[in-house]
Amino acid sequence: MIDEQSRKREDEWFTKNERKFLEEAKAAREKREKERAAHEKAAERKRLKDLHFMKCPKCGHDLKAEHFSGVEIDRCTFCEGLWMDAGEIEEIFLRRIEERKGLFRKILGI
Repeated sequence: MIDEQSRKREDEWFTKNERKFLEEAKAAREKREKERAAHEKAAERKRLKDLHFMKCPKCGHDLKAEHFSGVEIDRCTFCEGLWMDAGEIEEIFLRRIEERKGLFRKILGI
């Protein structure tokens, strides 16, 4: 027969290990949840990029990349709007005045 002392130690061992296993299971579940959330966030960013990439912000039609004097400008195939990516306008303004005037004339087709 199992005495009371042995039963108590056995109960303590199960309690201690049960807590450890529950904590490990909780940590594993939280890790999986973070990975799932990161995957969903990345998939949503990709979906939005695919939906809006090279689309005119004004009318929603396709944009076509055109190169003018080393600067890539996106022109709408429908409304003829001109769009520049970050840093492109600064690149234009860092040029000499004569080069800037010529670039804008080329862009506008004057």
